[in-house]
Amino acid sequence: MADLSITFFSLLLFFSLSLLVFLAFIVRPRPVKVPIKNRHVFITGGSSGIGLALAQQAASEGAKVSILARNIGRLEDAKESIRLSTGRDVAIFSADVRDYEAVKKAVEEAGPIDVLVCNQGVFVPQELETQDIEEIKFMIDVNLTGTFHLIKAALPGMKNRADRGPGSIAIMSSQAGQVGIYGYTAYSASKFGLKGLAEALQQEVIGENIHVSLIFPPDTETPGFAEENKRRPQLTSILAASSGSMKADEVAKKALNGLKSGNFIVPCNFEGFFLSIATAGLSPQRSFLMAFIEVIAAGILRVVGLCFQWNWYGSIDKFLGERK
Repeated sequence: MADLSITFFSLLLFFSLSLLVFLAFIVRPRPVKVPIKNRHVFITGGSSGIGLALAQQAASEGAKVSILARNIGRLEDAKESIRLSTGRDVAIFSADVRDYEAVKKAVEEAGPIDVLVCNQGVFVPQELETQDIEEIKFMIDVNLTGTFHLIKAALPGMKNRADRGPGSIAIMSSQAGQVGIYGYTAYSASKFGLKGLAEALQQEVIGENIHVSLIFPPDTETPGFAEENKRRPQLTSILAASSGSMKADEVAKKALNGLKSGNFIVPCNFEGFFLSIATAGLSPQRSFLMAFIEVIAAGILRVVGLCFQWNWYGSIDKFLGERK
């Protein structure tokens, strides 16, 4: 019996080591570090919330920071806040990301960008049937089309950046961009689209030493969070009750560390870590250790995911039954 146990564990160890060696050979793109000190970091949605926290942290690490948002008053307040907290000045640009020409003008005035953080986003929860079509278009235009505008405007300058060191394009998605939830139909669509954008874009820009990161924060305590929650359908609140929230500076720290490590998928909490494994699919993976975890855990997490679906649909049946 002891001999069988030794043989089993020897085979298990051999398989694990062989898989690790194989994954270390095949993972692409290769690991990279993206420095931000003395480099130009351009952040959208930078006047509040996660964007402002990102700007403060990047400035404190010595980056040359530019922030873009719509409201010039809030931009001025953010600039002063960053100066007081870090001692560094930042450049501010007022533009609506839905307006490509305005975005292009702001990017050209800012100068070549080393790290682009597409952080703008809007969220209006409601069932598709009752949601106004203009609200749906608004979310898609800001969250998805606005990201296309920013990247397209910034790419020529990024390709011609002075130091030719590793560049980064970081895209702020959401855990609602990994799994669809009742009441998030339009919002999830606008965030799911970012994954396809990011995966294809990484292949297009890898030859320019530009590295794409896709960040998946949970609910985040931002100025608009409480207001957004007022519009949440009751069933949405029931299904999302198990998901915790994070502070903006916590998300910003995770996001900044993720893009500096060149990670394609950047989860922000424990739940997000497991979601990133469960939804990895054909996404790029730089770390052979993370690839190993994804391979080993995929089947188990599929079972866990089915348990979540069983719970969610049970809650939906119960809610609808009580309303009859």
